Amino acid sequence: MSGTALLSMDHQVSNLAHVPDGYLPAAVRALETARAAGVPVIHVVLRLRPGHVDVHPRNKIFGGLPSGLFTEDDPNAAIHPDLAPRGDEIVVAKNRVSAFAGNNLRQILAAQDIDHLVLTGIATSGIVLSTALQAADLDYRVTVLSDACADPSPDVHDTLLTKVLNRRGDVATTKEWGDSLTASAS
Repeated sequence: MSGTALLSMDHQVSNLAHVPDGYLPAAVRALETARAAGVPVIHVVLRLRPGHVDVHPRNKIFGGLPSGLFTEDDPNAAIHPDLAPRGDEIVVAKNRVSAFAGNNLRQILAAQDIDHLVLTGIATSGIVLSTALQAADLDYRVTVLSDACADPSPDVHDTLLTKVLNRRGDVATTKEWGDSLTASAS
């Protein structure tokens, strides 16, 4: 589908330890739906430099992390095997919360004429929120797949979906999004 890309965000092994049961199958379903419809998939991962030389100690999220986490050598920073890239799917590394931080994601999207981002990822209060808000401010259309996003706090997840993210874009289940792809293809 021209103009749309699925962002599969922070699906790293260590992050999947903090999600509710049933999350992984929904995230896999979102990837399979995108692939079957010909929607480009872009994987976004947190990747910090060795010794975290790119993290300021004042940063509340990353400043206190042990220096080996989320580096190239951290096995738990790998994308979960069930959600791993296939074929020529792009992997973009970021060094802060938003998928746009410290990389050329905007350039990649522009080169592919992408103007609609479909978001999945961990955590709803982290990368999903930051990316959705920034994407909306950059004039992308945004769809958040509610069942393919997760947060350690179910209440925060629900509040963000129903009171914040739905004001910046669309919120749909993976099934609803897949049905809309099927309807627009016929």
